Amino acid sequence: MGGHEPETEAEACERVRAAAAKAERLRIVGGGTKAGLGRPAQDEATLSARGLTGITLYEPAEMVIGARAGTPLSEVEALLASRGQMLTFEPADYRGLYGTTGEPTIGAVAAINNSGPRRINAGAARDSLIGVRFVNGKGEAIKSGGRVMKNVTGLDLVKLMAGAHGTLGLLTEVIFKVLPVNERVATLVLTGLDDARAVEALAAALGSPFELTGAAHLPAGIGGGEARTLMRLEGFSDSIAYRIGELKRVLKRHGAPGVIEGEEGAALWRAVRDAAPLAEPPGEALWRISTAPSKGPAVAAAIGARCPARWFYDWGGGLIWLATPAAGDAGAGAVRDAVRAHGGHATLVRAPDAVRAAVPVFEPQAEALMRISAGIKAAHDPAAIFNPGRMYPGV
Repeated sequence: MGGHEPETEAEACERVRAAAAKAERLRIVGGGTKAGLGRPAQDEATLSARGLTGITLYEPAEMVIGARAGTPLSEVEALLASRGQMLTFEPADYRGLYGTTGEPTIGAVAAINNSGPRRINAGAARDSLIGVRFVNGKGEAIKSGGRVMKNVTGLDLVKLMAGAHGTLGLLTEVIFKVLPVNERVATLVLTGLDDARAVEALAAALGSPFELTGAAHLPAGIGGGEARTLMRLEGFSDSIAYRIGELKRVLKRHGAPGVIEGEEGAALWRAVRDAAPLAEPPGEALWRISTAPSKGPAVAAAIGARCPARWFYDWGGGLIWLATPAAGDAGAGAVRDAVRAHGGHATLVRAPDAVRAAVPVFEPQAEALMRISAGIKAAHDPAAIFNPGRMYPGV
């Protein structure tokens, strides 16, 4: 397999035009840390963003940062931290899930809409993404969005590229809005709750005026011995102290929560963010299931009744990370049936190539939606050279 690592957008355009002329299928890669995400690639060469590096703009007062797509995420986060700012959506690091090395890139964050526990409060990566540059399947450089948030009409290419998994083009630059780092972070921890009671407690806290930025539940045996229900608060120290007291009253019937802060709390939320409690053993399949928070326990229980499974919850119960044996269909039948019965969608995040080739990795789309997806693909990548089949067959 050949490969190309352009160092400028112009070089990338030239490489894509050459590939389109001979219908050469290209695998779009960044740092290579999430190579196991999506259906197995059906490509003939790679086109890497790794050579497209560097911060292109940073305006702390305007709370905006831009970088070329191959820039390591760690470089962006370090620069922001030096000025007391951060990416709000808490992008996950999946190297532990896939056993990969290298550096996650800022372009890949946008490409997969990478969003962690703070999504319940700050939105997803696409909600902070305000500008992109990319090379389409004709080898044309396209710019959409800019340095400020604004209303748009017509097709919003910025949001369209977020979560497209490289199927519509090669991202060359991304621009995100950022926010200040919080002065204090504290996590309330309830212990010993079953799934249903834990989600009730999380719902009570999320429904209060005291603004959680994290709401997760780790059942017994997942990342520790006893079950733990986690509620994160961020902000000014005085505000945190007041909100802790008020939330203890809100949660009184669910138990008396403890409070953890500092590195202990930060490490716990990194583990939730990166699905670390289910990373081992590496041979298990791993699903990421989104549903209504109140339905989370029912979805997990329905799957667990049909196949061996372990799981934990994020987003107040609305995100279920679930591990199953990788044999057969890796639990796809049970997962899809549970989602169909209770609502939501599921992604097979990790499984052997043979399984990901045989079962739908992303939630199957209705025929009408698939026609729309195919039409968007054809408009941006008429020769179908970018990550062919990565999300759906023929797209």
